[in-house]
Amino acid sequence: MPITVAAATDVILTRDFRTQITPNTTQRTTLIVAGCYIVVIAILWHAPYLSRLIYPFKLLTVGFHEMSHAIMGLLTCATIHSIELDPDEGGATSMSGGISWLTLPAGYLGSSFIGACLIACGFNTNASKIASLVLAVFFLFTLWWARRSMVTWFLVAGMSGLVILFWFVAGSIALRFFVLFIGVMSCMYVLWDVIDDTIARKTNTSDASAFADICGCFPSQVWGIIWLIQALIFFALGLIVGLVAFKQTEGEQKEQTSHFLPVPGTSGAMLSSPNVFMMQLLTLGVGALGML
Repeated sequence: MPITVAAATDVILTRDFRTQITPNTTQRTTLIVAGCYIVVIAILWHAPYLSRLIYPFKLLTVGFHEMSHAIMGLLTCATIHSIELDPDEGGATSMSGGISWLTLPAGYLGSSFIGACLIACGFNTNASKIASLVLAVFFLFTLWWARRSMVTWFLVAGMSGLVILFWFVAGSIALRFFVLFIGVMSCMYVLWDVIDDTIARKTNTSDASAFADICGCFPSQVWGIIWLIQALIFFALGLIVGLVAFKQTEGEQKEQTSHFLPVPGTSGAMLSSPNVFMMQLLTLGVGALGML
């Protein structure tokens, strides 16, 4: 039976995609670490006393959630009045105007998208450096809208300190795994919070219930399930992008990161000329705009 050109092309594309998503040794290590993160976070999430170990990161993911509301509000011409982070792991974004049927789901979908981007960047050290700088921009906007919240100031100060610390550890490899952890944490937060607030109905009001009141198409539980599926899709896409885009081995990443925003005082930093540094800044700017 003759094989058509279209069929042969489909076979080649399928084979090439399988090759692209097949992890190498470095990527396999990253996947194992991500899997360990999922298990540890799941255990600590509701464990008495032990949950305090991930408490700051829970607040950070709440910040991603509220910031996503605010960004969508800006895109729909809303006026953002404030962002509040509650010590009890809650949050609220106060705005006027905008399009509610876009701003309401933006919290869960935006934070899961941020998590997926961080997971993808967690496969590469240089990408993690860019991601940490984008996080710095996110921190600045959060502080501007939540400048009256001391909880937010302490949170941003602590996370910024960790980013700077891990940047200097083991040639920024620690930063890569830290960015990966934040990405996994953000996606896990979406999954748990959607289940708690909508499917399990542990709260009387939620984004899903408010969205259901506006749309009137489905009850809040259905919207919660839809957002849960979308969050899982984002999580899977983050892994796939990381596997396809960052095939460098650990040695190759170490070589590349020594010349890309190197740690001050290292040989890579000494060799970086002003022109190279300007090109690095331009690359970072383009990368930041793409992620935002």
